[in-house]
Amino acid sequence: MLVPVIMAGGSGSRLWPYSRQQYPKQFLPCLGEKTMLQETLLRLQGLDCAAPIILCNKDHRFLVAEQLEAIGITDASIIMEPEGRNTAPALALASLMEIKRNPVMLALAADHFIADQDAFRQAVVEAAAIAEQEQLVTFGIQPHSPETGYGYIRGGESFSRQNRGLRVHSFVEKPDLETAIHYLKSGEYFWNSGMFAFKPSVYLEELNAFQPDIVQACEKAWGRSEIKGPFISIEPRSFSECPNESVDYAVMEKTGSAVVLPINCGWSDVGSWSSIMDLTQKDNNGNACHGDVLTVDSQDCYVRSEHRLVSMVGVKDLVVVETSDGVLIANKEDVQSVKRVVDELKRDQRKEALCHREIYRPWGSYDAIDIGHRYQVKRITVKPGASLSLQMHHHRAEHWVVVQGTALITRGDEQIILSENESTFIPLGYPHRLENPGKVNLELIEIQSGSYLGEDDIVRFEDSEASS
Repeated sequence: MLVPVIMAGGSGSRLWPYSRQQYPKQFLPCLGEKTMLQETLLRLQGLDCAAPIILCNKDHRFLVAEQLEAIGITDASIIMEPEGRNTAPALALASLMEIKRNPVMLALAADHFIADQDAFRQAVVEAAAIAEQEQLVTFGIQPHSPETGYGYIRGGESFSRQNRGLRVHSFVEKPDLETAIHYLKSGEYFWNSGMFAFKPSVYLEELNAFQPDIVQACEKAWGRSEIKGPFISIEPRSFSECPNESVDYAVMEKTGSAVVLPINCGWSDVGSWSSIMDLTQKDNNGNACHGDVLTVDSQDCYVRSEHRLVSMVGVKDLVVVETSDGVLIANKEDVQSVKRVVDELKRDQRKEALCHREIYRPWGSYDAIDIGHRYQVKRITVKPGASLSLQMHHHRAEHWVVVQGTALITRGDEQIILSENESTFIPLGYPHRLENPGKVNLELIEIQSGSYLGEDDIVRFEDSEASS
């Protein structure tokens, strides 16, 4: 039996403005109706898999749980990293969790695309058989072009006559174009997919041989972890002592037990807008469009509209991505530089690098649809059965107008129920709570007015992770 370990960290900066630090690409439907995390788990159907382990940032824990529940997965364990320390520590935590059972773990990134899922599942079965022989298996993608954006693995001698595995000769960094062409012609090199299969005992033994400080820090952090339902909270101080290292650098480049399994499955790490364009159906002019898009005399463009009509006239080779609070326009040959835009936004302390205009919370979401001098208007969505914390504000009053569903409102010492087209007023300094007692989403418009409208003007009287 396999234990899927899904690595769902990462900031998603290369797909800005669609992907943001607080809502990165693995939680977005980049190439279909399902999110990339959901697609990663769904492609395991047909394999003999135990309950999955999801590794994610603690800020994404409710998002992960919600997306898993939406596809019928209710038995997952969600390991919450207090901070990102790269893949070697992340997989050490998962290995410590499974060390007693010691199954084969299948470690996958949550944000990859695989076109040929049958070929992928066949390779997983083959990799698991090799991993049972105390080997650390990495999946090497058969290259079809001289890519300079991927690291490569050079295969060596055959591991066994019973499978296609090759002893790893070496790992090599991202090459220049001339070197990549040589790699492609030689037939000895494979793209480094960042997918692995191994037993926890083997991984921890090898990791301890080369990076014992990682094992020690993770053991300490794991020993002090807290479990609440599906969530496993890792002790932050001990984990912060862990070196920031990838699996490749910490183990795979040094071990004598590394096997690369060649696989041809239509894999992509979806690492740029050009990758998205390559994987999207195009019209007769080579344009790949998503959303409300109109193209006139335009060729070979990728256009994504999330909120409004985007029109393209007489242009070619562009990537245009529109969201409610940001627009990206880039030459499709330069999309690898989008991360520089995010770096600039972070340097200027702009929120557009971190979050979308619509902010998601365990209870639902809110969208700041208008803001001006001494007022702000939000559209608030509260999920059925959910509630916000009991709170008050020192600097603002609020008007609430229900547009869908039913609201149970605590206002001072009274409780009132509002339905569609009804409203109420929350005076400055009044304790209040918003709840949805109904079976459908509660939608309301909140109009804030006052001298200060920041999110930190909140005094919470009763608080929990699910209501904050």
